[in-house]
Amino acid sequence: MYKKKIPFEIDCGVKIAMEIFGGKWKSCIILELSKKVMRPSELHKQFAEASPRVIDRQLRELEFYGIVEKKIYAELPPHSEYKLTEVGESLLPIIYEVEKWGDNYRPTMKKLLNIF
Repeated sequence: MYKKKIPFEIDCGVKIAMEIFGGKWKSCIILELSKKVMRPSELHKQFAEASPRVIDRQLRELEFYGIVEKKIYAELPPHSEYKLTEVGESLLPIIYEVEKWGDNYRPTMKKLLNIF
């Protein structure tokens, strides 16, 4: 996994939560995996505006923290699938609330963006 230049402090719960699901695509990945088990290529298609490298890196981070589980099939051609773990499923209510807040804030955001 990528080594950060500034050490990560675990004294603040918000910092821990944002480290785990605060990346640009992590919450979206978690939401998609809550629907079904997916292959990396399916996630790449789902988030076409993100580079495959970014999605792969965020998947590795989510796997490192125990949010998703990767299963590799030893067959030809080899392939893998990702699914949410129990810990990952425990994040869903939080992500749904964040999504709800974002939906409620959308009109304000539209007004702010029209100013510029």
